[in-house]
Amino acid sequence: MKTCIEVTGLPKAGPYSHAVRMGGLIFVSGNVAFDPDTGKAVKGDIPQATKVILSNIERTLAAAGSDLSKVVKTTIFLTDMGTFSQMNEVYGKVFADNPPARSTVGVKELPGGYDIEIEVIAGA
Repeated sequence: MKTCIEVTGLPKAGPYSHAVRMGGLIFVSGNVAFDPDTGKAVKGDIPQATKVILSNIERTLAAAGSDLSKVVKTTIFLTDMGTFSQMNEVYGKVFADNPPARSTVGVKELPGGYDIEIEVIAGA
């Protein structure tokens, strides 16, 4: 059974769910660096953007009854692969133990002019 999950406080930018639970997995949509606490976009600061995104993903997983420790796969999109090490430093602190499988993809651009987007798959 498919269950769509919406998270209060996170922006809804289109016809998609923040996350979808299907069976024992939770699929979290791509998150850009929108800080719901300040209501502002984080651009031009990859470490801060990565922190904001992972915090939003953590909030989404909590709404779905899961947490970051259950993430099995991440996909990261960067508009500048030269910022990979900055992202990786923050990411490595969050996923220090038993890190998930990961793909990192360089892209030309992201919606809204964001620099980074991250999506995850987690266990329920």
